[in-house]
Amino acid sequence: MVAVLFAAGCGGGGASSTQTSSLATKPARVVLRETSKAVKAASSFRMSGRIKGFGGDNFVTSGQPVGIDFTVVRDKGVAGSLTVGGSEVDLIVTGKNAYLRASSAFWKKIVKQQGAGQGAGLAATLFGNKWLKIPAGKQGLGPFTSPAKFGSLFNSLTSNLGRLDNKGQTTYKGQSVVAIESAKGQMLYVSATGTPYPVAVVKTGGKSSGAVTFDNWNKPITLTAPKGALDLSQFGG
Repeated sequence: MVAVLFAAGCGGGGASSTQTSSLATKPARVVLRETSKAVKAASSFRMSGRIKGFGGDNFVTSGQPVGIDFTVVRDKGVAGSLTVGGSEVDLIVTGKNAYLRASSAFWKKIVKQQGAGQGAGLAATLFGNKWLKIPAGKQGLGPFTSPAKFGSLFNSLTSNLGRLDNKGQTTYKGQSVVAIESAKGQMLYVSATGTPYPVAVVKTGGKSSGAVTFDNWNKPITLTAPKGALDLSQFGG
């Protein structure tokens, strides 16, 4: 996934606390490392928000702001949705395959953007509101469909941060957190109580901006491939 940067708000749940967290006095890189370990050790989590620059310029997002709502399951895959230009794209990744479903209007718009306007109507008819099967990590959707490493989605939001500064303990939307600020104007909020999970990621300005929140840690999730999906490779990609 393209390395983009956001300020992360805590998504681990739990009540705010007046006690000082031990993370508040640790070096910022140490806090980030402990947070990354916590994410990788979790069995599942949800990440949601609205961002720009997430996943790069692929055939679905085309550089537009994207709403995301994903549940990520360790060693299993991803399920959720993307919202691009007012259109929602359902996404399931399980095993070696990814499955997409979007409206006829979405596919018509996408085909036109790819310079194949004459095929827009056909694409809308063939693919509209139907599940499509593609290899995970292929077709320009690798950032969204390659959960090979469980922590990769979180790491993509917290890589290339530059210098980091631990700003100490504060609150984020009523929750007690430790704030980590990067030299590039981003903030990472880490839970000040319990396991040091992230709860959100936020950045303003630049090519990448927006906010992503994290929650629903370690919830039991079952991923199931949709039945009757059309194999996109049969239609020339």
